[in-house]
Amino acid sequence: MIRARFTRTKEDFTCGNCRTEVAGNGYTNHCPRCLYSRDVDINPGDRASDCRGMMKPVGIETKRGVYYVAHLCLKCGKTARCKAGPDDDFNAIIALTKGLAKGM
Repeated sequence: MIRARFTRTKEDFTCGNCRTEVAGNGYTNHCPRCLYSRDVDINPGDRASDCRGMMKPVGIETKRGVYYVAHLCLKCGKTARCKAGPDDDFNAIIALTKGLAKGM
C-alpha cells in the first residue's frame, strides 16, 4: 500500500471542545489551549475522513526531546499522535502527563 504524501492545508478553526479561535499555519492539527483535535484526515492534511469526531488528548509521548500528543477519536476510536506545537499550552501538556487535564 502506498501512503499518500503530506498535504499542507492552512486553515483557521474554532476548537470543538473549548471554542478557542485557532490560527492555523498549515501544520496545526489541534487546539493549543486544550490539545483536542478533530478526526478529519486519512493521510495528514488530506481532509478525507468522513468521521469528523472529536479527538481527545489521552497521553504525551517523548522522542529525542520532542513531545507528541496522543489522541483518541471519541466517535470512531481511531488513535493518532502529532507533535506538540510551540504555541501549545505547556501546562496542559504537563497536566496530561499527570492525567489531570480537564475532561480526562
